[in-house]
Amino acid sequence: TGKLLFTAPKGRSMDSFLKESRAHGWPSFRDEEVNWDYVRCLPDGETVSIHGTHLGHNLPDGKGSRYCINLVCVAGNPTETM
Repeated sequence: TGKLLFTAPKGRSMDSFLKESRAHGWPSFRDEEVNWDYVRCLPDGETVSIHGTHLGHNLPDGKGSRYCINLVCVAGNPTETM
């Protein structure tokens, strides 16, 4: 949809964001990095866009919610200019 779903890092360094993401094998976002205008977390932990696109899952840890997101869901696709 072209909507900004996540912004990272927020409240931590880029090194911390990358280290956590690499350790889990998925880009891992925290609550403050989620754009809640466009993202929802379902009761079963599935994370979706407001348009229903599957993005990944919330896998909480000792630091709180951790949204492990399938990179292909947020990579985007450039639009052609007319």
